[in-house]
Amino acid sequence: MISLLRTKLLLSSSPHKAPIFTVMDSYGSQRLVALAQQLRFYKPPSLSPDEIEEQNIEESAGKVVPQVGFQESATSIVKDPERLRPNRAAVLVCIFEGDAGDFRVILTKRSSKLSTHSGEVSLPGGKADESDKDDFETATREAKEEIGLDPSLVNVVTVLEPFLSKHLLRVIPVIGILTNKKAFKPTPNPAEVEAVFDAPLEMFIKDENRRVEEREWMGEKYLIHFFDYETGNKKYLIWGLTAGILIKAASVVYQRPPAFVEQNPRFKFPKGASNDTVVR
Repeated sequence: MISLLRTKLLLSSSPHKAPIFTVMDSYGSQRLVALAQQLRFYKPPSLSPDEIEEQNIEESAGKVVPQVGFQESATSIVKDPERLRPNRAAVLVCIFEGDAGDFRVILTKRSSKLSTHSGEVSLPGGKADESDKDDFETATREAKEEIGLDPSLVNVVTVLEPFLSKHLLRVIPVIGILTNKKAFKPTPNPAEVEAVFDAPLEMFIKDENRRVEEREWMGEKYLIHFFDYETGNKKYLIWGLTAGILIKAASVVYQRPPAFVEQNPRFKFPKGASNDTVVR
């Protein structure tokens, strides 16, 4: 069973506007200041002529063009209400500077008591509430609920292209910078989180401690990436949607592609897709 599909996603919703920060803001080290400046101006890759033409066709047909753990494809939801209407969620890619000067990201191991993705490694986050004003608020609110991360400690700077989970849940990765790691005292919610840890972000674009599995869906072959990580005598497996998001985040932060082939195919939602559809 896969935790992700990442089909190529063309953003159709209104662009997110990250808060404008200056160097005088509390970003911490000069490296974090520079990273914040860089990420604030991040834009998704430009569309090819074929993709632009397809987007115009899809929009005129009343379709939403989102990015499965790959970047989402097109689904008609306006003129055919029986078709899938993906739910929305956001996760927080919270980056801080480690003692060795490397960029690190906060991760969680989900509780083994949860009904979905139990015991798996994930980023803090969850489904959007109607009261959330944007994806930034969803991600930081969920992070506070899950691991006790005070939103005031995090400077949100940008969002990445949406991803689609195996349950066809649209997931928006929100990148935030934690300037004062010592101020964050993890208090995991035992109902949701078993452990809180961090890992070097750069590992997700290195071809180390990594393996892949080839899968096929709707005639398209793609690769699922698995990263093994050990810290504090504990071993973690980071894969699926979480790995896909972190590969993308690391590529954006370090401004270079991964040292391995991702093989993220382009998918179209099956005609019979519904909110009960699960990609396997």
